[in-house]
Amino acid sequence: MGKLATIDVALDEMLVNLAAIVLRLSTPEMTRTPEARRALAQSVHQYAVCARRSSDPRVHELKSQLEGTLKPSLRIVAIDGVKLPSF
Repeated sequence: MGKLATIDVALDEMLVNLAAIVLRLSTPEMTRTPEARRALAQSVHQYAVCARRSSDPRVHELKSQLEGTLKPSLRIVAIDGVKLPSF
């Protein structure tokens, strides 16, 4: 079992490193085009598939952060029908 544990730890480290790369690529500057957004979504999905079996809490936290990058940024544009100034 020692070899399996070593492989498991190595895979977790690789997943942590991969998540760091994908997080850097998820910035708005890097995902301006629809193609870049689709590529990000595909990368996040694939990461989630790989992370599902991990027991490392870091991997699951990074999975949550990555999934958060796919959610659109929302902003308040009006309150009670009154349009707010844009900043």
